[in-house]
Parts: sequence; structure tokens; C-alpha cells
Amino acid sequence: MAPDRRDRHRHRIPHMVVHLVPVTRIRELDALRGFAVGGIMLVNTWQHSTKQQTGLDWTIEALFQSRFYPIFSMLFGISFLLFLRGNSRWALLSRLFWLFCFGLVQHTFYEGEVLTDYAFYGAVVLLPASFLAPGLPVLVLGLAVVVWAVAVGGGSLLIPGLFLVGMALWQLRPPRWLLLPSFAVAASATALLTAAWSSTHAWSTYSVAALAGAAAYSLGLLLALRPWSAAVLEPLGRMALTNYVSGTAIIMLAGPVLDTDRTRWSVVALAVATVAAQVLLSRWWLARFRYGPLEWIWRCLTWFRRVPNRLESGRDQNRPLPDPGLS
Repeated sequence: MAPDRRDRHRHRIPHMVVHLVPVTRIRELDALRGFAVGGIMLVNTWQHSTKQQTGLDWTIEALFQSRFYPIFSMLFGISFLLFLRGNSRWALLSRLFWLFCFGLVQHTFYEGEVLTDYAFYGAVVLLPASFLAPGLPVLVLGLAVVVWAVAVGGGSLLIPGLFLVGMALWQLRPPRWLLLPSFAVAASATALLTAAWSSTHAWSTYSVAALAGAAAYSLGLLLALRPWSAAVLEPLGRMALTNYVSGTAIIMLAGPVLDTDRTRWSVVALAVATVAAQVLLSRWWLARFRYGPLEWIWRCLTWFRRVPNRLESGRDQNRPLPDPGLS
């Protein structure tokens, strides 16, 4: 029995690599996703505590708020394509349905969840867009939707456009040499727009500054990413659904304590401590299992069967490529 199982795994692995993408590219996406999870934890902690208008509050609002969900959204658009390369659209709809259900459960204790928005826009925007000619048409449509969303108020309306932009960027595969000049442009635009917002407090200016900031953070991370930093961020990104949901639960439990701190540094302390614990736990878990707890449940529900999760050994050749979507 054992030799047959190994033989099947040997035949399966090349098939996955052909239909998805090189592992190095996937690891970069994981690192970006982990970076976004950490930033979202900080911003969500700050948003759900009483603001005191301190210097720390201004710093988080000006430099971090609304900068991480755009990264997450574009990665979701990319992951949408990765999933469709090896699976049917019906399987994708099943995946989105169960993501929506996760969001409904999370909404019972955290009203600011985004899982229901992601599932809804994934079904009504990304799925039809998958029938379009790839590349430039999708990019133009995505940018048009983003511009429209900024004009009417931004917020969650930015999600579908960012989904499409992420999808288009993966289809176009811009060359790596564009990272540095693109980062320089995005960072300069962020600085100028943030300064303009500080004097005008115009919401549209803030929204564009936040999008430019998200681009600058993403490009900067890809430029600065090294093996040691990737080793920290990748496990956090591979278990993004588990870490996102557990992080919001911690925020709601700690809310009353945070509200008593007038210095506001407890916000940073809680976010840093939570993310550090999640990094350690994610590394420990993924050394033993293929998927995070919620990622595994999500996968089982998607396929309506129990999916093997425990790794057979430290050299288990059936280690999967990271799950698309929020995993």
C-alpha cells in the first residue's frame, strides 16, 4: 500500500506545478499575504478602541489605515486565477459560498468582517470577469471600477475593482525590473497625497493616498524580501484565514482594556504580541499539518469530503502549494 501511495504522489506533484505557478512566486504571495494580515491586525485593533487624537492615532490613520485591505484584495484576485487553473467554476462557487458562511459566523462577534464582501464580490465580479480576454481588458475594467469607487466614497466598494486589478496583474506578469521605479512612483505619490490630505481632510484624497500607500508597501516588501523575512511572513500568510478570524476575536475580547489606556500604546502592544504569537503558532502548526485549522475546514467543505491534513514526515512530498484565497 505505502509504495503505491508514494507513486501516486510522485505523479501528482508535477501536475500541480504545471497548472499553478512556480513555488518561488507562490512564496512571495504568501509573504505579501502575511504582511497584510499583520497590518490588518494593527489597524483593526486601533479602529475598535476609543480614539484619543494622539500622535500615535494620527500616525496609524495617516500611514496604515486602509493600506492593507487593498493588498489583501489584489491577492484575492490573483488567487482566484490560481484556483481556476486546476478547478472548475462550480468548485470556485462552492469555495465562495463557504467563505460567505465563515463571514456570517464571524459577523456574530465582529461586525467589521470582510469575508462576506469578498465572497459576494468574488461571485458577482470575478467569476464573470474570468470569461473576458485576459490582461489589458481586465486591468482597464478594474481601474475604472476603482476610480468609480473612489468617486462615490470608497470603502468596501473598492474591493471589486482591486480584485480585477490583482487578476489583471497576474495575467500580464509585468517584468521584475519595474519593481524599483514603480515603488519610487508609489512612495512619492503616497507622501504627496498624505500631505495634501493632512491640510484638506478630503476623503477622496485620503482614499487615493491609501491606495498609493498599499502599492508602495507591496512593491517595497517585494524588493526588500529576504529568506529570513520570508520565513517569518510566509506561515502567517499560509494561515491567513485562521489568523485573521482569531485576531478579530482577540480584539473584541481586549476592547474594554484598550479603552482604558489614554496613551494608546496598548493598541500597538496587543497587535505586535498577537502577530508574534500567530507567527510562532503558524510555524509550529505548518510543520505538522498541510493546512491551517480554518483553511482545512474550508477545504473539506468546498470538496464535501475529509481532506488529509497531517504531514507524514518532515520530508512529506505531498506538501501542497498554499491554498488560493484567504489561506
